Amino acid sequence: MAGEEWTYERAGVSIDRGDQAVRRIRQLVGQTRRPEVVEDVGGFAGVFRLPGTDLVAGADGVGSKILIAEALGEYRTIGIDLVAMNVNDILAAGAEPLFFLDYIATGHVDPDVIGDLVAGMVEGCRQAGCALLGGETAEMPDVYGTHHDLAGFAVGRRVHSPRRAPAVGDKIFGVASSGFHSNGYQLVRKLVESQTLSYEDPWPRSDAARLGDQLLTPTRIYVPWVLPLLPGDSPILAMAHITGGGLVENLPRTLGGLGAVLDPAAWPVPDLMREVARWGNLSFAETARTFNVGIGFTLVVSEEDVSALQKAWPDTAPPLYLIGDVRQEPGVGWR
Repeated sequence: MAGEEWTYERAGVSIDRGDQAVRRIRQLVGQTRRPEVVEDVGGFAGVFRLPGTDLVAGADGVGSKILIAEALGEYRTIGIDLVAMNVNDILAAGAEPLFFLDYIATGHVDPDVIGDLVAGMVEGCRQAGCALLGGETAEMPDVYGTHHDLAGFAVGRRVHSPRRAPAVGDKIFGVASSGFHSNGYQLVRKLVESQTLSYEDPWPRSDAARLGDQLLTPTRIYVPWVLPLLPGDSPILAMAHITGGGLVENLPRTLGGLGAVLDPAAWPVPDLMREVARWGNLSFAETARTFNVGIGFTLVVSEEDVSALQKAWPDTAPPLYLIGDVRQEPGVGWR
Protein backbone atom coordinates (compact mmCIF):
# COMPACT_ATOMS: atom_id res chain seq x y z
CA MET A 1 0.00 0.00 0.00
CA ALA A 2 2.99 2.33 0.42
CA GLY A 3 2.82 5.35 -1.87
CA GLU A 4 -0.78 4.76 -2.95
CA GLU A 5 -3.08 7.75 -2.70
CA TRP A 6 -6.23 7.19 -0.71
CA THR A 7 -9.47 9.16 -0.65
CA TYR A 8 -12.57 8.89 1.52
CA GLU A 9 -14.46 7.57 -1.51
CA ARG A 10 -11.91 4.84 -2.11
CA ALA A 11 -12.42 3.78 1.51
CA GLY A 12 -16.13 3.36 0.77
CA VAL A 13 -17.74 6.72 1.64
CA SER A 14 -18.74 9.20 -1.07
CA ILE A 15 -19.31 12.76 0.09
CA ASP A 16 -20.62 13.62 -3.38
CA ARG A 17 -23.25 10.86 -3.31
CA GLY A 18 -24.23 12.01 0.17
CA ASP A 19 -24.74 15.55 -1.12
CA GLN A 20 -26.88 14.20 -3.98
CA ALA A 21 -28.99 12.24 -1.49
CA VAL A 22 -29.54 15.37 0.62
CA ARG A 23 -30.73 17.29 -2.44
CA ARG A 24 -33.22 14.54 -3.24
CA ILE A 25 -34.38 14.33 0.37
CA ARG A 26 -34.91 18.09 0.49
CA GLN A 27 -37.38 17.86 -2.39
CA LEU A 28 -39.36 15.16 -0.59
CA VAL A 29 -39.28 16.79 2.84
CA GLY A 30 -40.91 19.90 1.40
CA GLN A 31 -44.13 17.92 1.07
CA THR A 32 -44.38 17.74 4.88
CA ARG A 33 -43.76 21.41 5.60
CA ARG A 34 -45.92 23.12 8.18
CA PRO A 35 -46.14 26.90 8.60
CA GLU A 36 -44.12 26.67 11.84
CA VAL A 37 -41.05 25.30 10.02
CA VAL A 38 -38.36 27.98 9.86
CA GLU A 39 -35.41 25.86 8.68
CA ASP A 40 -35.22 22.21 7.65
CA VAL A 41 -32.92 19.97 5.57
CA GLY A 42 -29.57 21.49 4.63
CA GLY A 43 -28.55 23.31 7.79
CA PHE A 44 -27.01 21.90 10.93
CA ALA A 45 -30.44 21.50 12.50
CA GLY A 46 -34.15 22.01 11.89
CA VAL A 47 -36.00 24.94 13.44
CA PHE A 48 -39.69 24.82 14.42
CA ARG A 49 -41.38 28.01 15.65
CA LEU A 50 -43.70 27.94 18.63
CA PRO A 51 -45.25 30.95 20.36
CA GLY A 52 -42.45 32.70 22.20
CA THR A 53 -39.62 30.37 21.17
CA ASP A 54 -37.98 28.45 18.33
CA LEU A 55 -37.27 24.76 18.91
CA VAL A 56 -34.10 23.47 17.25
CA ALA A 57 -33.66 19.75 16.59
CA GLY A 58 -30.97 17.52 15.13
CA ALA A 59 -30.14 13.85 14.61
CA ASP A 60 -26.76 12.16 14.16
CA GLY A 61 -24.74 9.05 14.96
CA VAL A 62 -21.16 7.97 15.64
CA GLY A 63 -20.55 6.11 12.38
CA SER A 64 -17.96 3.37 12.15
CA LYS A 65 -16.08 4.70 15.18
CA ILE A 66 -18.23 2.16 17.02
CA LEU A 67 -16.21 -0.63 15.36
CA ILE A 68 -13.05 0.53 17.17
CA ALA A 69 -14.96 0.52 20.46
CA GLU A 70 -16.07 -3.03 19.69
CA ALA A 71 -12.56 -4.13 18.76
CA LEU A 72 -11.22 -2.91 22.12
CA GLY A 73 -14.29 -3.83 24.15
CA GLU A 74 -14.28 -0.22 25.35
CA TYR A 75 -17.71 1.44 25.30
CA ARG A 76 -17.44 4.02 28.07
CA THR A 77 -16.75 7.08 25.88
CA ILE A 78 -18.61 6.47 22.62
CA GLY A 79 -21.83 7.70 24.24
CA ILE A 80 -20.15 11.10 24.77
CA ASP A 81 -19.51 11.16 21.03
CA LEU A 82 -23.17 10.49 20.34
CA VAL A 83 -24.33 13.41 22.45
CA ALA A 84 -21.58 15.68 21.14
CA MET A 85 -22.40 15.15 17.48
CA ASN A 86 -25.97 16.24 18.14
CA VAL A 87 -25.64 19.07 20.64
CA ASN A 88 -22.81 20.69 18.66
CA ASP A 89 -25.07 20.70 15.61
CA ILE A 90 -27.93 22.49 17.35
CA LEU A 91 -25.44 24.83 19.05
CA ALA A 92 -24.29 25.88 15.56
CA ALA A 93 -27.91 26.86 14.89
CA GLY A 94 -27.85 29.11 17.97
CA ALA A 95 -29.61 26.76 20.38
CA GLU A 96 -29.25 25.82 24.02
CA PRO A 97 -29.61 22.00 24.26
CA LEU A 98 -32.65 21.00 26.34
CA PHE A 99 -32.96 17.24 26.00
CA PHE A 100 -31.51 14.24 24.22
CA LEU A 101 -32.85 10.85 23.12
CA ASP A 102 -30.91 7.81 21.95
CA TYR A 103 -31.39 4.75 19.80
CA ILE A 104 -29.16 1.74 20.42
CA ALA A 105 -29.37 -1.10 17.90
CA THR A 106 -27.49 -4.32 18.53
CA GLY A 107 -27.38 -7.95 17.55
CA HIS A 108 -27.20 -9.03 21.17
CA VAL A 109 -28.11 -7.06 24.29
CA ASP A 110 -25.27 -7.19 26.79
CA PRO A 111 -26.40 -5.31 29.92
CA ASP A 112 -22.82 -4.25 30.75
CA VAL A 113 -22.25 -2.82 27.28
CA ILE A 114 -25.60 -1.02 27.30
CA GLY A 115 -24.75 0.36 30.73
CA ASP A 116 -21.41 1.69 29.50
CA LEU A 117 -23.02 3.24 26.41
CA VAL A 118 -25.67 5.04 28.45
CA ALA A 119 -23.13 6.13 31.08
CA GLY A 120 -21.24 7.89 28.29
CA MET A 121 -24.44 9.58 27.12
CA VAL A 122 -25.11 10.74 30.67
CA GLU A 123 -21.64 12.30 30.83
CA GLY A 124 -22.18 13.97 27.45
CA CYS A 125 -25.54 15.35 28.55
CA ARG A 126 -23.97 16.59 31.78
CA GLN A 127 -21.33 18.49 29.80
CA ALA A 128 -23.99 19.95 27.48
CA GLY A 129 -26.40 20.81 30.31
CA CYS A 130 -29.29 18.84 28.82
CA ALA A 131 -31.53 16.01 30.03
CA LEU A 132 -31.31 12.45 28.75
CA LEU A 133 -35.04 12.19 28.26
CA GLY A 134 -35.40 8.68 26.87
CA GLY A 135 -34.42 6.26 24.16
CA GLU A 136 -34.88 2.88 22.53
CA THR A 137 -32.80 -0.28 22.57
CA ALA A 138 -33.45 -2.71 19.73
CA GLU A 139 -32.07 -6.26 19.63
CA MET A 140 -31.88 -7.50 16.01
CA PRO A 141 -29.40 -10.38 15.59
CA ASP A 142 -30.31 -10.97 11.94
CA VAL A 143 -29.50 -7.35 11.10
CA TYR A 144 -26.49 -6.52 13.28
CA GLY A 145 -24.86 -9.84 14.15
CA THR A 146 -22.18 -8.99 16.71
CA HIS A 147 -22.27 -5.25 16.00
CA HIS A 148 -23.92 -2.15 17.42
CA ASP A 149 -25.21 1.09 15.95
CA LEU A 150 -25.95 4.34 17.75
CA ALA A 151 -28.16 7.26 16.81
CA GLY A 152 -29.10 10.33 18.81
CA PHE A 153 -31.59 13.17 18.71
CA ALA A 154 -31.17 16.55 20.42
CA VAL A 155 -33.73 19.31 20.91
CA GLY A 156 -32.98 22.82 22.11
CA ARG A 157 -34.35 26.32 22.14
CA ARG A 158 -32.87 29.08 20.05
CA VAL A 159 -31.17 31.73 22.16
CA HIS A 160 -29.21 33.48 19.41
CA SER A 161 -30.14 35.07 16.10
CA PRO A 162 -27.27 36.87 14.32
CA ARG A 163 -27.69 40.63 14.04
CA ARG A 164 -26.68 40.40 10.37
CA ALA A 165 -25.47 37.92 7.80
CA PRO A 166 -21.73 37.32 7.30
CA ALA A 167 -20.05 39.78 4.91
CA VAL A 168 -16.81 39.88 2.96
CA GLY A 169 -13.95 40.76 5.30
CA ASP A 170 -15.47 39.22 8.43
CA LYS A 171 -13.08 37.12 10.49
CA ILE A 172 -13.27 33.38 11.01
CA PHE A 173 -12.18 31.80 14.28
CA GLY A 174 -11.68 28.09 14.82
CA VAL A 175 -11.94 26.22 18.12
CA ALA A 176 -9.58 23.28 18.56
CA SER A 177 -10.96 19.79 18.12
CA SER A 178 -10.06 16.90 20.42
CA GLY A 179 -9.03 14.67 17.50
CA PHE A 180 -10.96 12.95 14.74
CA HIS A 181 -14.23 13.41 16.64
CA SER A 182 -16.71 11.00 14.97
CA ASN A 183 -15.99 11.48 11.28
CA GLY A 184 -13.71 9.87 8.74
CA TYR A 185 -13.37 6.56 10.55
CA GLN A 186 -14.11 4.46 7.48
CA LEU A 187 -10.90 5.87 6.02
CA VAL A 188 -9.01 5.86 9.33
CA ARG A 189 -9.72 2.15 9.82
CA LYS A 190 -8.63 1.29 6.27
CA LEU A 191 -5.38 3.17 6.74
CA VAL A 192 -4.66 1.49 10.08
CA GLU A 193 -5.13 -1.84 8.30
CA SER A 194 -2.83 -0.71 5.46
CA GLN A 195 -0.05 -0.20 8.02
CA THR A 196 -0.67 -3.65 9.58
CA LEU A 197 -1.19 -1.93 12.91
CA SER A 198 -3.36 -3.11 15.78
CA TYR A 199 -5.59 -0.89 17.90
CA GLU A 200 -3.74 -2.49 20.83
CA ASP A 201 -0.41 -1.05 19.65
CA PRO A 202 1.00 1.79 21.79
CA TRP A 203 0.77 5.34 20.49
CA PRO A 204 3.23 6.88 20.15
CA ARG A 205 5.55 3.89 19.95
CA SER A 206 6.28 3.85 23.68
CA ASP A 207 4.46 2.99 26.88
CA ALA A 208 1.80 5.60 26.06
CA ALA A 209 -1.87 4.88 25.46
CA ARG A 210 -2.90 2.40 22.80
CA LEU A 211 -3.56 3.59 19.26
CA GLY A 212 -7.18 2.55 19.71
CA ASP A 213 -7.51 4.66 22.85
CA GLN A 214 -6.24 7.68 20.94
CA LEU A 215 -8.78 7.03 18.17
CA LEU A 216 -11.58 6.75 20.76
CA THR A 217 -10.87 10.22 22.20
CA PRO A 218 -14.41 11.62 22.60
CA THR A 219 -15.77 14.38 20.39
CA ARG A 220 -15.40 17.72 22.14
CA ILE A 221 -18.66 19.28 23.33
CA TYR A 222 -18.47 23.05 22.69
CA VAL A 223 -21.61 24.05 24.58
CA PRO A 224 -19.94 25.09 27.87
CA TRP A 225 -17.79 27.73 26.15
CA VAL A 226 -19.85 28.91 23.18
CA LEU A 227 -23.35 29.01 24.71
CA PRO A 228 -22.54 31.80 27.23
CA LEU A 229 -21.45 34.01 24.31
CA LEU A 230 -24.79 33.79 22.49
CA PRO A 231 -27.57 35.55 24.46
CA GLY A 232 -28.01 39.30 24.22
CA ASP A 233 -26.07 41.46 21.78
CA SER A 234 -23.66 38.72 20.71
CA PRO A 235 -20.95 39.58 18.16
CA ILE A 236 -21.18 36.08 16.62
CA LEU A 237 -22.53 36.20 13.08
CA ALA A 238 -22.30 32.52 12.12
CA MET A 239 -21.20 29.18 13.57
CA ALA A 240 -20.32 25.81 12.07
CA HIS A 241 -19.79 22.36 13.56
CA ILE A 242 -17.01 20.71 11.56
CA THR A 243 -18.24 17.19 10.93
CA GLY A 244 -18.37 14.94 7.84
CA GLY A 245 -16.96 16.86 4.88
CA GLY A 246 -14.46 18.69 7.09
CA LEU A 247 -13.82 22.41 6.86
CA VAL A 248 -14.35 22.36 3.11
CA GLU A 249 -17.99 21.25 3.26
CA ASN A 250 -19.19 22.60 6.61
CA LEU A 251 -17.85 26.13 6.92
CA PRO A 252 -19.49 27.46 3.70
CA ARG A 253 -22.91 26.21 4.88
CA THR A 254 -22.97 29.10 7.37
CA LEU A 255 -21.82 31.91 5.08
CA GLY A 256 -24.95 32.61 3.02
CA GLY A 257 -23.39 31.94 -0.39
CA LEU A 258 -20.07 33.57 0.41
CA GLY A 259 -16.82 31.65 0.88
CA ALA A 260 -13.74 31.58 3.07
CA VAL A 261 -10.00 31.84 2.66
CA LEU A 262 -8.10 30.04 5.44
CA ASP A 263 -4.50 30.01 6.57
CA PRO A 264 -3.55 26.38 7.37
CA ALA A 265 -0.49 27.64 9.29
CA ALA A 266 -2.75 29.42 11.80
CA TRP A 267 -3.49 26.33 13.86
CA PRO A 268 -1.89 22.96 14.63
CA VAL A 269 -3.17 19.75 13.05
CA PRO A 270 -3.14 16.88 15.59
CA ASP A 271 -0.10 14.65 15.23
CA LEU A 272 -2.09 11.45 14.78
CA MET A 273 -4.23 13.08 12.09
CA ARG A 274 -1.08 14.12 10.24
CA GLU A 275 0.25 10.59 10.55
CA VAL A 276 -2.95 9.00 9.24
CA ALA A 277 -2.92 11.42 6.30
CA ARG A 278 0.69 10.43 5.61
CA TRP A 279 -0.25 6.73 5.66
CA GLY A 280 -2.83 7.43 2.97
CA ASN A 281 -0.68 9.88 1.00
CA LEU A 282 -3.60 12.30 1.32
CA SER A 283 -3.34 15.77 -0.15
CA PHE A 284 -4.16 18.59 2.26
CA ALA A 285 -7.33 19.31 0.28
CA GLU A 286 -8.52 15.71 0.68
CA THR A 287 -7.55 15.70 4.35
CA ALA A 288 -9.53 18.90 4.98
CA ARG A 289 -12.55 17.46 3.15
CA THR A 290 -12.50 14.25 5.20
CA PHE A 291 -11.28 15.24 8.69
CA ASN A 292 -11.66 18.35 10.84
CA VAL A 293 -7.86 18.95 10.62
CA GLY A 294 -7.82 20.18 14.21
CA ILE A 295 -10.78 22.61 14.08
CA GLY A 296 -14.04 21.32 15.52
CA PHE A 297 -16.17 24.46 15.59
CA THR A 298 -15.99 27.86 13.87
CA LEU A 299 -17.21 31.33 14.82
CA VAL A 300 -17.53 34.32 12.48
CA VAL A 301 -17.36 37.90 13.77
CA SER A 302 -16.79 41.32 12.24
CA GLU A 303 -13.27 42.71 12.19
CA GLU A 304 -14.28 45.24 14.86
CA ASP A 305 -15.35 42.42 17.21
CA VAL A 306 -12.17 40.32 17.00
CA SER A 307 -10.73 41.69 20.21
CA ALA A 308 -14.07 41.38 22.05
CA LEU A 309 -14.36 37.69 21.18
CA GLN A 310 -10.78 36.98 22.17
CA LYS A 311 -11.28 38.71 25.53
CA ALA A 312 -14.59 36.90 26.17
CA TRP A 313 -13.13 33.47 25.37
CA PRO A 314 -12.61 31.66 28.71
CA ASP A 315 -9.13 30.68 29.86
CA THR A 316 -10.48 27.17 30.59
CA ALA A 317 -11.77 26.72 27.04
CA PRO A 318 -9.99 24.89 24.20
CA PRO A 319 -7.64 27.05 22.11
CA LEU A 320 -9.25 29.63 19.84
CA TYR A 321 -7.45 30.48 16.57
CA LEU A 322 -8.00 33.26 14.04
CA ILE A 323 -7.94 31.07 10.93
CA GLY A 324 -9.20 33.15 8.03
CA ASP A 325 -11.56 35.63 6.39
CA VAL A 326 -14.90 35.60 4.64
CA ARG A 327 -14.47 36.19 0.90
CA GLN A 328 -16.79 36.78 -2.05
CA GLU A 329 -15.91 33.60 -3.94
CA PRO A 330 -17.92 30.57 -2.70
CA GLY A 331 -16.18 27.55 -1.19
CA VAL A 332 -12.96 27.36 0.80
CA GLY A 333 -9.60 28.56 -0.46
CA TRP A 334 -6.18 28.38 1.16
CA ARG A 335 -3.47 30.95 1.66
